[in-house]
Amino acid sequence: MSSSDTELLLNSGNVALQAGDWAAARDAFQSVLQSVDSPHAMLGLAVASWWLGDMGGTITHLERAYVTGRRQQDPLAAAAAALRLSLYSIAHLANHASASGWLGRARRLVDEFGLTVLQGELLLMQACVAETPEQGEALARKALARGREANNPDLELCALSQLGSHLIRQGLVADGTVLLDEAMAGALGGESTQLDTVVFACCNMIVHCTRCAEFERAIQWLRASDRFAADYGCPFLYAECRGIYGHVLLAIGDWKRAEQELRTALELSRNSVPEFHARAVAGLAQLRLAQGRLEETGRLISGFESHDATVPVQASLQLALDQPALAAGTAQRWLDRGQGDQLLGSQLTEVLGEAELRRGLRTAAYKRGRLLSEQGAALGCRIILGRGERLQGRASADPSSARHHLDTAQALFRRMGMPFEAARAGFALASAVSEAEPAIAIPEARLALCVFQELGASSHADEASSLLRKLGVRAAPTGARPSSVLTRREQQVFLLLGEGISNPEIAQRLRISRKTVEHHVANVLGKLGLKSRAEAAAEAVRGESFPNPH
Repeated sequence: MSSSDTELLLNSGNVALQAGDWAAARDAFQSVLQSVDSPHAMLGLAVASWWLGDMGGTITHLERAYVTGRRQQDPLAAAAAALRLSLYSIAHLANHASASGWLGRARRLVDEFGLTVLQGELLLMQACVAETPEQGEALARKALARGREANNPDLELCALSQLGSHLIRQGLVADGTVLLDEAMAGALGGESTQLDTVVFACCNMIVHCTRCAEFERAIQWLRASDRFAADYGCPFLYAECRGIYGHVLLAIGDWKRAEQELRTALELSRNSVPEFHARAVAGLAQLRLAQGRLEETGRLISGFESHDATVPVQASLQLALDQPALAAGTAQRWLDRGQGDQLLGSQLTEVLGEAELRRGLRTAAYKRGRLLSEQGAALGCRIILGRGERLQGRASADPSSARHHLDTAQALFRRMGMPFEAARAGFALASAVSEAEPAIAIPEARLALCVFQELGASSHADEASSLLRKLGVRAAPTGARPSSVLTRREQQVFLLLGEGISNPEIAQRLRISRKTVEHHVANVLGKLGLKSRAEAAAEAVRGESFPNPH
């Protein structure tokens, strides 16, 4: 094959890559390699293989491109291959040692041969593998500046995304999510010239929105990227991202789809990446624990106790088995190691506080919750704040104080789109005020019961039913299918209508104005297609249309 023919095929392959025609790109690069060892054809073939879902082939082609580039004294191709090997090692194989090694080779080539064109990409990759989020932030800022100086939109968008990720890892959620949003908007909006930029931004978004419980944001961006995935494929939903997507679905209450994604992640990672496999195991175990299937939870995490991802499930399972001292020890050991993951730390701190409550250490638990709330408020992190408020509410001896904290927690979890956690806060509120304010406790317990039944959280549903029986109220029948059209306040009004009380009494119980009650009653009737208060009361009493508090 002549050099001109080789150039034509290389150009053809690159055009196909830009167009997302992965099979055509693969064929063009393979045709080149039948006649000549071209590191650039190997690089192109690696990219096409990645988009076609062949990770093994991708790594092989990149390694060949690196070696061939070195032998043919083409340091640019070799360094580009090394940078991709570093990225894929950490992003898809969770192999930090390999990522560090390939990054070192790339850095040496960039420095030795003055490859200024790759200095921005080198800074970006250094930010990706940084040991601490603070170091990563500094490197991402340098990469961002380099991208802007070079008028390189792909480097700029990737650096914005990476910077946002490191801010979130430090707990600066509001600042970090703004940058993730900006990177996603630019990448999906057509600013980027490389399709890889969209993938990089998407992966960072789903991973770090999940870390900080921005589940609604993650779902919204995934929907926005549907067209991209339909046009070009979705290779970034490998084991890690599938597992993370499963966690998102679990948090937002779509437990059926969550189980499907987590099981897929388990299979994809079973014989490949232990870290990703452990995360998928932790997600499925968390689901089983929420469903009240304690024995299965224990079997799932058996053998994975050393992985950080499973520690909250371990401690929560020990609490569920009425082993508060053991749960406290599990949580405290992780917290004492000071891993720097504030979000995981907040989850374990709440578990530790719950264990202290079980052991009668109410004051210690309350102080722990207050510190969590202060931390969440300082960082602008709603999930940390919600956990702190819930713990304070559960530890409060004064029903009024408990109600304030638990109302706040419930509202925070609801705004984050986390129905199960909101229902847990609502049930805690009902329990805290059951003696002092049964008129408040009853609708709160009923609402919590509706969510637990809808989700399939059987043990939690049993607890809510038990509390309602103690309050002299018939619980909704198991398996009732709630409506999903009412707001939380409308749900409360609906349930109080079932008790046959007047608008003034509803206003007094809910501490709202009579005019507001009239507005809610009208909304309830309209949304449920009912003609009168009497019909609404009958519907509520039957328990056949108990509203879904999502």
